Amino acid sequence: MRDAALALFLDRGFEQTMVTDIAERSGVTARTFFRHFADKREVLFSGAAELLEVSLAALEAAPATLSELDAVAVALDAAAGLLGGDRDFARKRQTVIMANDELRERELIKLASMSDALAGGLRRRGVGDPEAKLVAEAGIAVYRVAYEEWINATEDGDLREVIRESMARLRSLTAAGT
Repeated sequence: MRDAALALFLDRGFEQTMVTDIAERSGVTARTFFRHFADKREVLFSGAAELLEVSLAALEAAPATLSELDAVAVALDAAAGLLGGDRDFARKRQTVIMANDELRERELIKLASMSDALAGGLRRRGVGDPEAKLVAEAGIAVYRVAYEEWINATEDGDLREVIRESMARLRSLTAAGT
């Protein structure tokens, strides 16, 4: 259903695609579609809860000796492991999202929720509130830049590696300012 929906979104546009169209293309009923997804947006965002869960579990399992930024890097690495397996899907998904204001807003809400969750995880590790928020937001910024770089790359690459490289750039930029 996911692939059928994505193909229709790209061909017709998100707003012009109906759940019945997706179901028909998938060879299922609309009722079956709704057993898997609450609405057609969920085809694009259904993994958000799992992404949050995996990221937080990695953050919580990270050694206590890691810096705040290194702990967030561990969480982002776990997220990349979940997302980085299908760049073709990621590219198509991003194309659909960027073509629709409602979907862009939903994507930003997803990232804001992830930042809030990471900040909460950092606070549970004993990090103060302003620092936890700052590091979590920096981590999400690294993720966004790396994700965009990864989906737009012309050669094969690993999302985890692109995130690591982006994190290294951030560290280099902040070290240069001290």
